[in-house]
Amino acid sequence: MNTIDKIPTSKIQRATKLVSTGAKVGVNYLKYYGDKIVSSEADAKERLNKNNASDIYDGLKELKGSALKVAQMLSMEKSILPQAYVEKFSLSQFSVPPLSPPLVIKTFKKYFGKSPDELYDTFNATSVNAASIGQVHTAVKDGKKLAVKIQYPGVAESIATDLAMVKPIAMSMFNIKGKDSDKYFKEVENKLVEETNYVLEIKQSQEMASSCANIPNLKFPDYYPELSTDRIITMDYMEGEHLSEFTAKNTNKDLSNTIGQALWDFYMFQIHKLKKVHADPHPGNFLISKNGELIALDFGCIKHIPLDFYVPYFELAKKENIENKALFQEKLYELEIIKYEDSLEEKQFFTAMFHEMLSLFTQPFQVEYFDFSDANFFGKIAELGEKYSKNTELRKMNGNRGSKHFIYINRTFFGLYNLMFDLKAENIKINNYLSL
Repeated sequence: MNTIDKIPTSKIQRATKLVSTGAKVGVNYLKYYGDKIVSSEADAKERLNKNNASDIYDGLKELKGSALKVAQMLSMEKSILPQAYVEKFSLSQFSVPPLSPPLVIKTFKKYFGKSPDELYDTFNATSVNAASIGQVHTAVKDGKKLAVKIQYPGVAESIATDLAMVKPIAMSMFNIKGKDSDKYFKEVENKLVEETNYVLEIKQSQEMASSCANIPNLKFPDYYPELSTDRIITMDYMEGEHLSEFTAKNTNKDLSNTIGQALWDFYMFQIHKLKKVHADPHPGNFLISKNGELIALDFGCIKHIPLDFYVPYFELAKKENIENKALFQEKLYELEIIKYEDSLEEKQFFTAMFHEMLSLFTQPFQVEYFDFSDANFFGKIAELGEKYSKNTELRKMNGNRGSKHFIYINRTFFGLYNLMFDLKAENIKINNYLSL
């Protein structure tokens, strides 16, 4: 894989890169209009999506940081984005061009005040894993193999400006309008700021590992604060396959079910008992050990769940509440899905829309055991996403819906459902930790 010798860090440099990416997308549309004349609309649109996805990803992977993180988040929205975008943006989960070894050493010295050789017995300056905010290297100290995560230069300082540049695209994609949209982007900005604070990440990682220690078939690395800073984390190197690599070739159904139950219990324990959650459930953050255990990594993105959101959110996971019209609408107001200032048309539309969505999405919570290998269930989710992505009536309305807490809680569940489906996990016990 090619390496990167320099990352644009100033506002002007990063804006220039995004503008040049936008110009490439513009050229792709010109090609698309000509392509439609000589081929079918579907074929031309597919080529347009592939070209745009490739050019946008190529631009973002050079910027890294918040811009690439947004692509990573979008890659989990399989029911919203065309497949070409999902496939390309999914690369940002655990496979992007790393910094070159000379830039790694320079960055390490800047963050730590010492070279890696002064801290470790050996240090490999070639990355073993590169993602959106940082990349991982291996080291050895006192005979123990370690993983050293180094944050990309300029990432923490560019969050606000990156999001300001990405904001118009996101608002258009999700049909968000009005001044209230700022609450969503502020929520994302605050979480990204937290993700660049590695001192906070170590604290969260240690707390999560301690709290979840009794969940069967689940493991965590140990962390070393004395070998870490606010931009560098040193932890145990954990041997295992990325979850996506495991699911691609695994044929052992019992093992899939064991891993699936551990993954589900891990999330339900966090949500229902701790009222906070590892809100970054993509394959790059989980490994499968040779002993068939789930290894959880990267606790930079932890979402705290306030009780006034938790209660109505999970009350609407109960079938009897979904079918109670008065109670259902009351909870929609509590969750800011419908508002008192909405028109009658908007209230009726979004009440019906969320009734349809929740009746489907909450099915796992309405049974004692659920089969996440059920392609029919996930096919219906995809169909529903397709239905509303093409709904012309919805495009006329303000998509600014729901509490700001939905962003990371919904992201968590979409990601978790996708991982459970990839595992083809069957007979999963659902409500081990439900509080309500």
